Formats: sequence, structure tokens, C-alpha cells
Amino acid sequence: MTRILVLSGTGWLGSRIAERWVDRGAEVTCLARGHRAAPAGAQLVVADRAAPDAYREVADRDWDEVVDVSSVPSYVRAAADALGGRAAHATYVSSVSVYAGAEEEGADETAEIVPAWQDGDEEDYARAKAAAERAADGLAARLAIVRPGLIVGPGDPTDRFGYWPARFAAAADGPVLMPQTEGRVQVIDVDDLADFIVAAGARAFEGVVNAVGEPHPFAELVALVQRLSGHTGQVQVAPGDWLERHGVSHWMGPRSLPLWLPDDMPGFATRSNAAYRAAGGRIRPLVETTARVLDDERARGVSRSRGSGLERAAELDLLRILTEGPATAS
Repeated sequence: MTRILVLSGTGWLGSRIAERWVDRGAEVTCLARGHRAAPAGAQLVVADRAAPDAYREVADRDWDEVVDVSSVPSYVRAAADALGGRAAHATYVSSVSVYAGAEEEGADETAEIVPAWQDGDEEDYARAKAAAERAADGLAARLAIVRPGLIVGPGDPTDRFGYWPARFAAAADGPVLMPQTEGRVQVIDVDDLADFIVAAGARAFEGVVNAVGEPHPFAELVALVQRLSGHTGQVQVAPGDWLERHGVSHWMGPRSLPLWLPDDMPGFATRSNAAYRAAGGRIRPLVETTARVLDDERARGVSRSRGSGLERAAELDLLRILTEGPATAS
């Protein structure tokens, strides 16, 4: 029987990977801290990856596939040290954030990546992923490095892509604020990504691929979301410098307009997906992914507090200032 080890295999992406291997009839083990249950049919090994003996229960077995999604280089290094001689193949899930530049449109996997993070450096996600990619070389003799773009879909814990379907649905016939931008959006559906990782692992694929969808203008995404949600209100466009002056951030986090990119990153959301497609990767239509996210956001509550985006009251206040000007004392 095929034996699969998914490190951090109870999270959003990891659990989907584990589920697919279970469906293939594999013997699946998930190593995680135990905050969530393993998918049905998979064994859970509870371990803290920061602990010296984290891999004690899995290091004495042979594995056909090891999957790691961690962005902590020391975790990946420790896994490689403990499991490197035991895995026939490994897949490391990295990120397109590892690329050093975001100026060139359509750049592929040969583009320069950032310097790897070193112990003692300030925290940096891109450099940590770059360091983890290096460490992953020790996981198995045959390695696939998958670099997703923005992962989206039902259950997304980051609240980024889902902000827009939720906001338009909640606004109904009210106004919605969006940034004035020539930027683009490039996403990968979580289920397309999980399907690819499992299929690539099953055939021991070696190499590096950008797991990204097609680039879409930001305004095109907003128009799609508005149509699918049935929103009938006004979309109010605000200049980027105005938003920045009023404390609105790019990309993610509280008081942000998610997915909005600075103007000096024209290539970030335009990475080439040719290698991913050639390796069998699927890219479902953006309308399908967006509809799935809208259904999920409605089920979770479109007016809930979120980790990324503007609270509705803050958005309405900004819209008032934008259209009427600052309030003045009488």
C-alpha cells in the first residue's frame, strides 16, 4: 500500500491533500499539533514541529511521498534530517513570493529568487520560503517544488479573496469602495492545487512549477463579483494615494482593500503558468471559483468580522469623506 506523510496535514490545504490520498486508497499519516482532527481515513500523529523529537513516531517508516507546506525553514530542515532517507519522493509547497522582482510580466520559474532567510534575520515570508525550498532538497531524492500564487476557495482562512464576494453580497444596494488600479489578480483554486500536488506526487514529478491561474484585471474581478452577488449599488473608485493617506493598506490585513497591489509591482500577478499546465495542472474558470467562494462566504456570514479588509462602518465613513469631503465643525 502507498504510504503518505503530510506534514501539517490538518490545515486548509494540507487536509485536502490528505483527503485525496485517502480517496486513492493510500495509507495516510498527518503530523500536526492536534488543534484539528485529521481527515477521515487518515491517522493523526500529534507533534510540535519545534520540538527536537517532533518526528520520532514517523522517522522509522518508509514513505512513498512526503508533503510539506511549512514556511518555517527550521521545521523543513528538521523534517529533512529525520526523514530524508525514508522518502521516495517529496513535494514542498512554496510560494511565488520567493521571486526577487515583480517588474517583468509573464516571468517563469527561471526568474531570480530572493536570498534565503538566515537564522537571526528579521522575519520575512519570501526569504523564509526560499530557505525552506533549499532545506526541502533533503526530504527525498526526487523533489517537486510547487509555487502557488494566491490560494483561494471555500474555507479560505486568510479572508483576502473572499472579502470582495462577501462585501458585495452584504452591501446589497449600498455603495462599495474599490481602489483605482491598473493591477491584476492571479489566483489558484485550492482544489485545483490539491489535485495537482497529489497527481504529481503519485507520478513522482520532479521540478519547479508556478501553480497560478490566468491574470485578470482587478476591475474585471470586481465586475464579476458584483454580477454574481446581485449587487445593485454604486461602486465608488478611490485613487490609490487617497486611500493610503486615509490609512488603507494594500493586499491584506485589517483596514486593507485585499488583493490591491502597489503600482510598482506590475509583474507580481502575471507569473507564467506554462510549466504548471504542461505538468497537468488544471485552472478552472475564475467565475467558477468566485461562485464557490461566494456560496462559502454566505454560509459563513457575509457581515462577519474578518482578518483582512475594511469593516463596513469604516468603509462607509471613507465613502462619505470621498464623496462629501471631511466633516467640519459648525
